[in-house]
Amino acid sequence: MADGPVGGGGTGGGRRRAVPAAGKPPSRVRMSAAQRREQLISIGRQLFAERGFDATSIEEVAARAKVSKPVVYEHFGGKEGLYAVVVDREVRALLDRITTALTAGHPRELLEQAALTLLSYIEEETSGFRVLVRESPLMSATGNFSSVMNDVAHQVEHILGAEFKTRGYDPKLAELYSQALVGMVALTGRWWLEVRKPRKETVAAHLVNLAWNGLSHLEAKPTLITLRGR
Repeated sequence: MADGPVGGGGTGGGRRRAVPAAGKPPSRVRMSAAQRREQLISIGRQLFAERGFDATSIEEVAARAKVSKPVVYEHFGGKEGLYAVVVDREVRALLDRITTALTAGHPRELLEQAALTLLSYIEEETSGFRVLVRESPLMSATGNFSSVMNDVAHQVEHILGAEFKTRGYDPKLAELYSQALVGMVALTGRWWLEVRKPRKETVAAHLVNLAWNGLSHLEAKPTLITLRGR
């Protein structure tokens, strides 16, 4: 037998279909602890990028996540804890990108790869990069953009050291040159973060042009050799 009309008092034996109370909004799906933690990290990342550490509050993090402040404290212990997690993730993400990109055998190609990878990170993960370049008094020397670039410089140092030996240069100078090269790319990246022109491939080509050829032998229209023919 068919069900009776919704909400009616039909005399048939059919069951009545349950109807939600008028005007009652559907209940929200409750997040798991892991999902809530990821949500708070994402919100914190955006706020720290927009305002920096000092101008960001736990109240606003909680408000954007639509939770109470104790929920944020439960996951991170406070603003410092949330900030540390956000920065640690960005440090590892950027360093992993650059480490993975350094695959070429020729020093010029390695410099191209490092420059293009940093600029790509800035383009694709702008909020994360903004968090890294905003220095915080809470962070140690191992938890900021400078520390990431220092790690990259150490990798470049080993590559330059081997190249210096084959060319008869003093390998002890490899550390100085690696810091200079990586520092040039890093500072240019911070500038490009705001201006976003010319395009990243052009910026990388000019960086390599200066580093590889020097001011006295600049190419008029440099291009990346790793991208030629594509």
